[in-house]
Amino acid sequence: MASPKVLVVDDEDSILELLKYNLEKSGYEVTTSADGLSAIEIARKFLPDVVLLDIMMPKKDGVETCRQMRALPELSKTFIVFLTARSEEYSEVAAFEAGADDYIVKPIKPRALISRLAALLRRDEPKKNNSEQIKAGELLIDKGSYTVWLSGKQISMPKKEFELLFFLARHPNKVFSRDDLLQNIWGNDVYVLSRTIDVHVRKVREKIGEDSIVTIKGVGYKFNLYS
Repeated sequence: MASPKVLVVDDEDSILELLKYNLEKSGYEVTTSADGLSAIEIARKFLPDVVLLDIMMPKKDGVETCRQMRALPELSKTFIVFLTARSEEYSEVAAFEAGADDYIVKPIKPRALISRLAALLRRDEPKKNNSEQIKAGELLIDKGSYTVWLSGKQISMPKKEFELLFFLARHPNKVFSRDDLLQNIWGNDVYVLSRTIDVHVRKVREKIGEDSIVTIKGVGYKFNLYS
């Protein structure tokens, strides 16, 4: 079985060296980049399973780098994890709006970081062998290929947006609270704000229609089964 591939992006050489050493020691294949601009080009060739991304970087900041990576079809299944000293809520929200899967505030011990990455990859493993499809009107959701089609046109959707849509669509007309969705989509291994759900719902609606996911005030969200 091939080793998981990790791209580490940070403008501090000491951090790149520390993370590269510890990740390779744990069996990962690792490459690095010191700025967001080169990180995008490296990612297109390296096709990492995980990108570890700082926010404050030269040439292109982490949030914009994440957004541009998410627009690339070849990186649609890549986990993007922010590893940054920025602890403000608005930075975390901006990261998730750009398509991040996780947000970790520095400092973090290498063993704890590797544990978080392993948890992300474990959660992804069963999905690779699942070819379940959901058809709702003109909407087709294919879990095997992580693709969404609307009226015959493929819709680009990052991993967590896809998983949110797929989960809700598997239970049409059932209402789930934000806590339910956080538990089922992110699990206990990743800490994210409940507002993250609102961000992802908004982005899914922008892509497949405002009426696709209904807000039940004071309760949560449900998938609106198309006729």
